Amino acid sequence: MSKAPLMPMATAVWLVENTSLTFKQIADFCNLHEVEIQGIADGEVAKGIVGYNPIISGQLTKDEIELSSNDENRPLSIIDEEIEIKNSENKIKKYIPLSKRQDKPDSALWLIKNHATLKDSQIAKLVGITKNSVTSIRNKSYWNYNGLNAKDPVAMGLFAQKDLLKAIERAERRILKEKKDKEKSNISKKSGT
Repeated sequence: MSKAPLMPMATAVWLVENTSLTFKQIADFCNLHEVEIQGIADGEVAKGIVGYNPIISGQLTKDEIELSSNDENRPLSIIDEEIEIKNSENKIKKYIPLSKRQDKPDSALWLIKNHATLKDSQIAKLVGITKNSVTSIRNKSYWNYNGLNAKDPVAMGLFAQKDLLKAIERAERRILKEKKDKEKSNISKKSGT
């Protein structure tokens, strides 16, 4: 038994309606019986099934259909390509239950208090709130600032310890670079006068 296309009955409906292939060619390609293909052509089988275009889905090419249409002894061959599915951990957003979403501002406050070197954008990305919210918490102008209770976001499961360590490391590198740049600009100012 050869490899069948995705949705064989719907594919057969489309091939019957849109090509001049023989019933045998369609039956062989879709792993169906020739009588079923005859029934599709007569409107007795697959009533209500919408045709599925195997060209759009990448299972056949127009050239393949043309070659087989011109030679009734030539079978259709399915395009058998492995589809690579990429899983990028960076793009996966972890679902946070509603009960924990209320803890996000508390977590931002904890990060501001315990890791002052982190930029607002880093905290926003870690916790999953807007940068404006983090800035307003830092400035104590957040709408519910007095109701906030600093909570460790790692302990609450909002993100992993390794994510926090990476963010702190980036912040420390940034501060070191800014310090070096400031020293360079001070030296160049002194040498210029």
